[in-house]
This record gives sequence, structure tokens and C-alpha cells, in this order.
Amino acid sequence: MKTIKSLLTVAIASTLLVSTQAQASDKPVITVAYTNYYVPYDFVNDKGEADGIEVSILKEVEKKLPQYEFKYVPTSDDDLLIGVESGKYTVGTKGIWITEPRKKKYVFPKHNISASVVGIVIRKENENEIKDLDSFASFSGKLVPIAPQDARYSIIADFNKNTKGDKIKLLPSEAFQISDAYTWVLEGRYDAYLEIELSYKNNIANEGAPYHKFADKLNYIRYKGVPTYPIFNKKQQQFADEYDKAIEELEQDGTIAKLEEKYFGERLSAYLGK
Repeated sequence: MKTIKSLLTVAIASTLLVSTQAQASDKPVITVAYTNYYVPYDFVNDKGEADGIEVSILKEVEKKLPQYEFKYVPTSDDDLLIGVESGKYTVGTKGIWITEPRKKKYVFPKHNISASVVGIVIRKENENEIKDLDSFASFSGKLVPIAPQDARYSIIADFNKNTKGDKIKLLPSEAFQISDAYTWVLEGRYDAYLEIELSYKNNIANEGAPYHKFADKLNYIRYKGVPTYPIFNKKQQQFADEYDKAIEELEQDGTIAKLEEKYFGERLSAYLGK
């Protein structure tokens, strides 16, 4: 009899354990796709962990939303974009700027997750004459062409629309290698190239960068910060709203400021007027 009771006790305990585990796994899963190489925004670190400022902020959002189970998936740019649009992923993050075509495909939250800095690459010999976009426009305005679908195109279009001075020559581009843009500036074919600061550092400024040989001939001038956003599948408006609430709390309690200092060494959101 005792043996039967013992077996019944074990069976009941096992059933309760399985039931508890099932309940734990009943949480809706938020699948977060992120690019696995875009340091310091989103990448896989040397421990094989999801890392980067955007990933770290989403992990803080996760703490604010215990009703969900978050799963982080490293992937490529194309798979991230296609996957979020199709519903394979709930949300994707990779230093994304808002564009009108993207707004038709994805839900963008109200609050950005981070920021990137954009500016112009010029010849060092012109650094006394070109200090910003206004002085560049006065100098010549000869900018390396930009593809109209590129988010940088709208930055120059907005500058030209709002300036009271000289305008920058905004030309649509054909496909070209980034090394061509640097060479065209050095040769004088154009006098500036609009580039994200992180790309300039990775391509030219950093020791060992592929075009570091140009570092003593080119100079970078910051223009403005551009907010970066996670993108959500079109059916995930509710989760995007919950993300927004969590971001507001993280901004208020200083968490985002600390993470910006950790990954950038400064508050890039200061360039967004925050």
C-alpha cells in the first residue's frame, strides 16, 4: 500500500512539474532579430552572446515586460528585414533609420532605441574652409551622389529645403564601391561624401581599417544625429506600444544614458536634442 501511495505521490508531483513548465512556456515569444556584426549597435560578442547598445536596451525592455519570453536571433540584414515583414521575427534591430518605404512595411515605435551620427568626409586640405554643411555648400556643394532610396538622400534634401544659404548639389547615384567615393573626393571630382561616422571609423580612421591609408588625407565633420529604431511586424502594434512605455521608463531612470556611455563613450542622443 505504501508503495502504491509513493508511486501516486511521484506521479502527481511529476504532473504538477510538467504543468508548471507548460505554463511557463505559455508566454508569448518575442523573437528579436539583430545583425551579428554591427559593432557597437548589434553584434555577437566573443562569448557568443547577443550584445550591442540596441540589444542591451531591448534586454532592459524585456525586464519591464515579464509577460513575454524574449528570444534573440543573430542574422543578416536581408533576413532581418524580410523576416520581420513576413512575421518570422517579431522585431528586428540593426541601426535602422525611418524612411517612407519602410513605414509601409513595418510598425515603427514612437521612441527611438539609439542614434547614429552622420557627417561629411572632406579633404584635409580644405578643413579650414569647410567646417559644416553650410560652409561646404558655399565652398562648392559638390557632393558624391546618393541613391534616392538611401535615407541619407533625405538628409540633404531637408538641408536644401531649410537652408537660407547656398544649396548642396544633390544628385542621384549609380551603384559604386565605397572606395570609389573616397577616391573621388581625394581626386577633386567631388568635395565631400555624406557618411555615417561609424562607417568612417571602421573604413578609414581606425588602425587596421581597410582604407586607413587615406586617414592622413581625409577629415570627418559631424553634421547631426539620426535616430535609430527597431522595426516591428505589422501585426505587432500592441507590442510596439508596450516597448514605447518601457523605453520611457528606461529614459527616465537613467538606464539608456548609462548604456550610451558604455557603448559610445558619450550621449549620442544629445545630437537629437534630448
